[in-house]
Amino acid sequence: MSRNILAIGRPERGEYPEWYAAEIELVPYSELLNGLEDSFQKTSAFLRELPSDKLLFRYQPEKWTIQEMWQHVIDTERVLSYRAMRFSRGDTTVLQGFDQNKYAEMSQANERDWADILQEYSAVRVSSLMLFRSLNEEMLLRRGTAGRSEASVRALGFLILGHETHHLKVIRERYLS
Repeated sequence: MSRNILAIGRPERGEYPEWYAAEIELVPYSELLNGLEDSFQKTSAFLRELPSDKLLFRYQPEKWTIQEMWQHVIDTERVLSYRAMRFSRGDTTVLQGFDQNKYAEMSQANERDWADILQEYSAVRVSSLMLFRSLNEEMLLRRGTAGRSEASVRALGFLILGHETHHLKVIRERYLS
């Protein structure tokens, strides 16, 4: 027996901490599942067309390469989806934050093949989509705390999109212009 998949609308301001707002407001979609699917298609096409000589470029010495940045986007989506899964299941354990710079340093993204990173992006996005498709309204509105910040499950889904949108903007403005 199958149940209908919910349309997952934008979170209200009180569902996430203020510091999430800048990225959530970047999301051009009003519905999460369509946004995750559409952004994946558009982003994948964009990433496949990036010039190979730009993938390891740093616009400043301490900044990430595109490969490191995209691995960071993947890692962050994985972390946010994990949090969403735990919170949706009613887990009230306060979760630790994560050190994005340490993750990027330890990822060894610059030693990986770009096609492998893109394949990992695809796998993580499919996993996120499957998770969010499985949730009912009650689960989407559940909240949890990670890194001293409380957020609803649906806000975490929109944060995945906003975070990706933010980094795509950085690539266009600082790596390709």
